[in-house]
Amino acid sequence: MLLSVKNLRVSYDNIRALHGVDFQIGEGEIVCIIGANGAGKSTTLRAISRMVPVEEGTEMTFMDQDLLQYSADKVVSKLGISHVPEGRRLFGNLTIMENLKLATFARKDKEKIKEDLERVFDIFPRLEERKPQKSGTLSGGEQQMLAIGRAFMSGRKIMLLDEPSMGLAPLLMLSMFDALKELNKEGATILLVEQNARMALQFAQRGYVLESGSLVLEGSSEELLANPEVKNAYLGG
Repeated sequence: MLLSVKNLRVSYDNIRALHGVDFQIGEGEIVCIIGANGAGKSTTLRAISRMVPVEEGTEMTFMDQDLLQYSADKVVSKLGISHVPEGRRLFGNLTIMENLKLATFARKDKEKIKEDLERVFDIFPRLEERKPQKSGTLSGGEQQMLAIGRAFMSGRKIMLLDEPSMGLAPLLMLSMFDALKELNKEGATILLVEQNARMALQFAQRGYVLESGSLVLEGSSEELLANPEVKNAYLGG
C-alpha cells in the first residue's frame, strides 16, 4: 500500500477536526474524499503533508516509511508527496518557468526534469505559450494549471489536490480533470478532496465520504454515485 492512514486525529484549539480517520491508497490510484464545508477534507491533506500537528495515536505510513518522522519540507523532497492547496499558493512575482523550476530544487535527475517539463507543456500548452509571464497575472484557470504542473515537477509519487475545480468555469473544469487523468497515466497517484462530489466521483476510482471529521462511507465511485445517502446529501437527490 502506498499510503496508509490510521486513527488520524487533529484538533484546533481543543476543537477536534478529525476523529480517528482511517483510509488507504494504492500506487497508481485516483481516490477522492468528498464532504461538506468544514467536514475536515483540507485538514486531512494538511495532516498527510505534515502542515498541521496530529494527535497521539495517529499512524501514517508512506511507502512503508513513518510519515510522522518527516517534517513538511522533507515530505516533499525525500518522499515525493506534493500538495496543491486550496487557493494555489503560487509565487505571484515569479514567472511560470520560475515557479516550475523552483519545484525541482531537491531533484538531481536533470534529464527526467527536462522530460517532466516537456510533459507539463504537452498537457498544459497554455503554460508554454506564457512561460515568461508572472504567475500573479494569470487567470484562475491558468494558475490552477500552473499549481498542478508545479506539483508534477516536484518529482511526485502522490499528488494531494485540494479543491482543484474551485472557481473554474465548467468547460475549463472538465479540461482540468482530463489533464489530471493524463498525469495519472504518467504514474502520479492522486488523492483529491473536492466539494463538487459528482465530478470527483466521476473522475476517481474510489471514494470516501467525510462528515464532521469522521469517515461515514467508502466504496467504488460507482457504488457511491448510486448510494441514496450520497445522492441526497451531495448529488442533488
